[in-house]
Formats: sequence, structure tokens, C-alpha cells
Amino acid sequence: MNEESIRQLLAGVQSGATPVEEALRALKTLPYEDLGFARLDHHRALRTGQGEVVFCQGKQTEQILAILEHLGAHDVNVLATRLLPEKAEAVLARFPGAQYDSLAHCLWLRPFSESARTSGRILVMTAGTADMPVAQEAVITARFMGHGVQTVFDVGVAGLHRLLDQQEIMANSDVIIVVAGMEGALASVVAGLVAQPVIAVPTSVGYGAHFQGLAALLSMLNSCASGIGVVNIDNGFGAASLAAAIVRRMDGTKR
Repeated sequence: MNEESIRQLLAGVQSGATPVEEALRALKTLPYEDLGFARLDHHRALRTGQGEVVFCQGKQTEQILAILEHLGAHDVNVLATRLLPEKAEAVLARFPGAQYDSLAHCLWLRPFSESARTSGRILVMTAGTADMPVAQEAVITARFMGHGVQTVFDVGVAGLHRLLDQQEIMANSDVIIVVAGMEGALASVVAGLVAQPVIAVPTSVGYGAHFQGLAALLSMLNSCASGIGVVNIDNGFGAASLAAAIVRRMDGTKR
């Protein structure tokens, strides 16, 4: 439950429209619900402004289904990340209203709300087309968290003129997420051109000595452009979470 839903629940009790027993049932799973194999944090959205997200990698299909059922029972949208297509089929069969993005391997139970979005603007950029799965995870996560997102793909430093043509859209954004593999140079170049916070995401894209993204990670950590925030390899979700937190504070909201 988020702050607004709890306010509505308490207002219903105060006015007499909501029976006390109904409110008690809604609140009794706060702050978490123990399923034996998972403890679902129903209090996270109220506490941090970001709802519980299901990381599906390593989880069995039945575990994923049970978690989504219990989280979704509270009338909130739920995002599942790193959900492989074969497991997504089972989830879609159980939740026919859900939507799945096969590029990002993300699934969400309910349509994203357009009206709840903040005024902040998040821009997601990639160095190459091969970086798009990680970038799309960031896009979906940011939209799930209620933020508008723009994208610019395939503007890596191998053709710097492609990036320079995007300076207007970069200048009009509030936070920029830069997703890059190989040597990860794009984040440093972007940060040298803009005043906005830049969040760098190294990807495990590249030839031999890129070491599954370690080369890009170290390059981003050692960027000569100051003030870059760097998340872990292939962590589009983490980058969007950080961007959402920045935008919420800029927008003057906590949720």
C-alpha cells in the first residue's frame, strides 16, 4: 500500500463508508507478509516511495505466481523483472491482463498510470542496439514508478556525430541514464556535455577482453567527467530506481 491508498482507507473508516473489519484486513499484512519462501514487503511503497518489485531470476514458476498473486491482491500494480519467456507464459496464463516485454524480460500486472506521473523527465540513452535490453528494463521500471521517459538509442562514440545531434533532448531532460558496453565511453562523453545528473549502466556487451562488462564498469568508475553515478553491470532496474528517486525529490514529492 502507498500513502494515498492508506489515506483513502482511513478516510473511509472515519466517514463510516469502510467497515473497521475491512480496514483491518487491508492493514494486517503490513509491514510484511510471510509466505515461507518469501517475505513480501507491503510497506515499501509507503516507506520509500517505490513499490515492491519481483526479481524473478532463480525463482521457480510457482513461487513467482504466488508472489504476484499476494502482491496483486492489494490493488497495486506489480513489476516482475528478469522473467524468462517460458515462465512469462505461465504468468500470462494466470494473469491475462498482464503485459510482458520480451526485450526487457519484464512483466507488469496492470497498465501504467499516465495521470500519476511526475513532471520530471528521464532520458535513457544507449551506445549501441545491443544495449537495448538493459535500457528497456530501465525504461519500464521508470514508467512503473510513475515517471515519463524518453529514449535515444545507438549513439555511441564510434560515430560521435550521432550523439551531438541529440543535445537538445539531453538539455531538456532532468536525469540521463546512459547504457553502454564495450569500453563504456559514452557515459563520460555525455557527462561532459550536460549539467544534468548522469547515471551510467555498464552492460555485458563486447568482445573478448571486455570481461562480461567489467571493462565498461571500470571505465565508468574512472570517468574523467565528474559526478557520474554508476550502477552494477546490466542493472537497468537499479539505474531507473535511482533516477526515479532524484526526479521525485526535484518534483517535491516523496512517492
